[in-house]
Amino acid sequence: MTTVSLGMPRLPAAGVPDVRLPADRPATGGLLDRFGRVATDLRVSLTDRCNLRCTYCMPAEGLPTLPKDSVMTREEIVRLVGIATSELGVRQVRFTGGEPLLRRDLVEIVAECAALPHRPELSLTTNAVGLDSRAAALREAGLDRVNISLDTLDPDTFATLARRPFLARTLAGIDAAAREFDLVKINAVLVRGVNLDHAAELLSWCLERGFELRFIEQMPLDADHAWDRAAMVTAAEVREQLGTRFALEPDEEPRDGAPAERFVVRDLDGAPHGRRRGRVGIIASVTEPFCDDCRRTRLTAEGGVRDCLFAHTETDLLGPLRAGADDAVLADLWRGAMWAKQAGHGMSDSGSGTDLDSSGFTQPERTMSAIGG
Repeated sequence: MTTVSLGMPRLPAAGVPDVRLPADRPATGGLLDRFGRVATDLRVSLTDRCNLRCTYCMPAEGLPTLPKDSVMTREEIVRLVGIATSELGVRQVRFTGGEPLLRRDLVEIVAECAALPHRPELSLTTNAVGLDSRAAALREAGLDRVNISLDTLDPDTFATLARRPFLARTLAGIDAAAREFDLVKINAVLVRGVNLDHAAELLSWCLERGFELRFIEQMPLDADHAWDRAAMVTAAEVREQLGTRFALEPDEEPRDGAPAERFVVRDLDGAPHGRRRGRVGIIASVTEPFCDDCRRTRLTAEGGVRDCLFAHTETDLLGPLRAGADDAVLADLWRGAMWAKQAGHGMSDSGSGTDLDSSGFTQPERTMSAIGG
């Protein structure tokens, strides 16, 4: 009789979970959820620190920052992005914060992600403070495009919203981005009584420079939990403001999972079809949600998977990674996290009322700066 040694069963290393995907999940490699959506767009927060104190995001005194050893290192970021692109079907990666320019190793992170075998499209969301001195290096490293936050062109209003007099520094960063990148997108949040009437002027400025402006509804992710739906500027109001100066037509190009609904912008000159000026987008997360075609997955600066911007739970990848988990285990942890994604964020689209709980929505404890956009 021949005996065959089967060896001892292998147990997971300490801190490495024994991952078992849900029995009802199809055997597919991508980031599939129960509603048939597949995440291919990864947002990676590089830091929770920021050099602005925007009123709709952070309190004036700022927030406690994460201990340095709890934040992903460059090597850990690149490894997780590599797993996402090679094992999980991610095709787009956007680096966010806080303010990602505060990472001294940002250029190296971009370069190493650009050198991955399955190279994703790489982009950056930034307030552009300091971008003027780093734009060329980021482009050389492999960054494909930038999204820059700019809520107004008025210095006093900028200082009111950002609580920092940095408009000139932001504009210098935008100028540098325009020299280096073919595509520059500008993100703006309108606040009632502060910059709502600046919308058309900001759009005109962007169109003249070939930038694509995207207005974003203010979301309940502020540190003070003072968000008030009745005070929020809605997508409908944005369209109304822009309509005083431009004609907007729905863009014929498919949205294809993008968060922004895009419009072709034409001159408002009384002609049936005024001169085409460019495009504008509106991200209406609250009043016109697009959850049914969401294709995003997120990593916090601490290496936690969030399946939704408004999620209340996270799946830790950094702990298992540091404990010695291999790529297959980390990939399955990520798959399991996304399989649990809910159908939507729970905010009513009725457009009335300020009681979030009445619509089945509860604001996350984490703020936007701690989550990463």
